[in-house]
Amino acid sequence: MLYITNIESNIASILNILAMNTPKKIEFSYLPQLDSLSSFDAIVNLLDEKATRRTIEAVNWREQFPYQPLTTFTAAHSGKNIYIDFFVRCNFLRAENFTNQSKVSEDSCVEFFVEPVPGGEYWNFEFNCIGTVNASHRMERPAPTRLTDNEIARIRRYGSCGSRPFRELEGIFTWNLLVVIPLDLIGVEYKGEALKMRGNFYKCASAASQPHYLSWNPIDTPAPDFHRPEFFGDIILL
Repeated sequence: MLYITNIESNIASILNILAMNTPKKIEFSYLPQLDSLSSFDAIVNLLDEKATRRTIEAVNWREQFPYQPLTTFTAAHSGKNIYIDFFVRCNFLRAENFTNQSKVSEDSCVEFFVEPVPGGEYWNFEFNCIGTVNASHRMERPAPTRLTDNEIARIRRYGSCGSRPFRELEGIFTWNLLVVIPLDLIGVEYKGEALKMRGNFYKCASAASQPHYLSWNPIDTPAPDFHRPEFFGDIILL
C-alpha cells in the first residue's frame, strides 16, 4: 500500500509541475452587441449564452490557505470593452473598503491582471464584492502607477451585493460582479483581428475569517503573490 501511495504522490507532483509549465489559454468572444445593452441582466444573459466561462480553482498555497470558494468568470469583448462576470459561492462575505485604491484584497475580492503587450506593463484590476476598485499599471510590483479617480470612473461595475460597505457576515453566500473595462484604458486597439494578451484571474480575501488566494492559471511561489506575470496565461481577443 505504501508503494502505491508513493506512486500516486509522484504522479500528482508530476501533473502539478506540468500544469505550472503549461499556461492556460482563454479566448474572449467578440460580441459587439454588448455595448448596446444597458441592463445588468441583459449583459449577463448574453455572456452566459455566448461567452467563455472558466473556473478560478488553483489553490497554490494549500497548506497555509486551503479554503476554496467556488469561483467562476465569464468573459468576452465588444471591440471597445472587456466584459467579465465573476460568480462566487462562499462561507463569509466582507466589504469594508469603499474608497478608490483602498485595500479591497482584504475583502471578498476578485481580480483581473492583464499584460496587453508581452514583456510590457501589466495592469491590475482588483474589486471587492461591492465594486470598490484598486487599480494600477506597472512593470514590476514596487513601482505602480495608480489609476486616477477619473480613470476608475470609466470602469463600469454591476454587483449583486449593492454598493454600501459592511462588516464580515457568516453564512452561505452567492454573489456576482460584472465589470466592464475599456480597452483604450489599457492602451489596446482592437482592429477586427485576433489579438493576444497575457493575464490571470484571482479570488482572494486576506482579512476574512477564511483567508484564501485562488488563481485561474497556477502560481508557483513560496507565499501568496499575484504580481507575477511569469505565471500569466494567454488571453486571445477573437
